[in-house]
Amino acid sequence: MMFILWLIAVILVIAGAYVLIARRDLLWGIVLIVVGLLVGPGGVSIFG
Repeated sequence: MMFILWLIAVILVIAGAYVLIARRDLLWGIVLIVVGLLVGPGGVSIFG
């Protein structure tokens, strides 16, 4: 389960960085990165 959460977090952060850089959409990029950091098991996690 922790690996799946870590994988989802990595995908969200990478998608957020892509949105920030390629599409230049600041709001959605920041939202995706913050959600990725909250889901991830490292540091802060909303699931445990």
